[in-house]
Amino acid sequence: MSHGKIREDKTCLNCGHTVEERFCPHCGQENIEIKQPFHYLFTHFIEDFTHYDGQFWKTIKYLLFRPGKLTKEYLAGKRQTYVAPVKLYIFISFITFFLPSLLPSSEEQQERNDVYAFNTKEKENKERIAKILDSVNKENKNMLIPNEAISDLKVTEVNGNNIETDALGETRDGKLTILGAKNMKQFDSLYMKSSENRSIFDFMRPFAKKVFHLQEQGLNKEQIFDKFSETVVHTLPKALFIYLPIFAFFLWVFHNKKKWWFFDNGIFTLHYFSFLLLGILIIIFLSELLSLLPDYSIFNMLSILVSTVAIIYMLIYFFVAHHRVYENSRSISVLKGLFLFIINFFALLCMLLLLVYTSFRMMH
Repeated sequence: MSHGKIREDKTCLNCGHTVEERFCPHCGQENIEIKQPFHYLFTHFIEDFTHYDGQFWKTIKYLLFRPGKLTKEYLAGKRQTYVAPVKLYIFISFITFFLPSLLPSSEEQQERNDVYAFNTKEKENKERIAKILDSVNKENKNMLIPNEAISDLKVTEVNGNNIETDALGETRDGKLTILGAKNMKQFDSLYMKSSENRSIFDFMRPFAKKVFHLQEQGLNKEQIFDKFSETVVHTLPKALFIYLPIFAFFLWVFHNKKKWWFFDNGIFTLHYFSFLLLGILIIIFLSELLSLLPDYSIFNMLSILVSTVAIIYMLIYFFVAHHRVYENSRSISVLKGLFLFIINFFALLCMLLLLVYTSFRMMH
């Protein structure tokens, strides 16, 4: 509580109503003197922050580890102790959109990965050339190739792709192809030759334009996939926001409409989607954190394991929260939950694909 000096005048400066005690009963403003000591700025800030901080962290704790708890508390009327559902969703949605954009692009890490990939390919090329030389020498012992000639050899196949590259240099090809085409000219040529699969070419044309455009800008296959993955991650929160009322509608359809109003289903939806966004944010930060570790298989396995566990928990969370909030028997709750999960999964998937398709076309 603030320790500012109370005004002798009992008239609220904000709304004009009479203030009997410290706070105005009409607007809630504190009836304290306008001018306060300088230290009041800091003490007031600390008091406000600690009050919100305690409310916020309690809300986050229940949101993450107590499925359905916040919804039951809110619908029971206990609303002052926690962050309001709409405010919570907007805040978490904001940080999910905003904070990942502040993460460093990690150019040094990318350079390190490129060097690692280059050394790996170089090693593979050396081993392949050594095998070729051994095979040649076994077949014809009189035909010996000096070691000095190894660096001048060309490898015409790497990882199953017909390419030409220096044995000790970086692969000069390795570009993506769309339906067998390496550029839009080839794509259009294949389109003209194809009479039965033109619909496939028409569908893939926007992707082909974007991929070939990015490759012309100097991006390699890995960089394009990284951009696409980033687009998917940033598109998912948008899809969730658009899908909020649809999800609440399906909940309303599957439950007693006299007991559970659309408002109640909306509160459950806001809390569950806030949890999903927070889960996505945690996965992003864990992925970024693990990406700083050396590119070893054990760390890659750890990253995959953490993401898998997080996704499974996000799926199970829905069934637990649904059972606790709507208070059906376990069998009915699981049955309704499965129907809701399947319907929403396909509906959200369609929306996500549409948004990813649009986002991919707008990617630059």
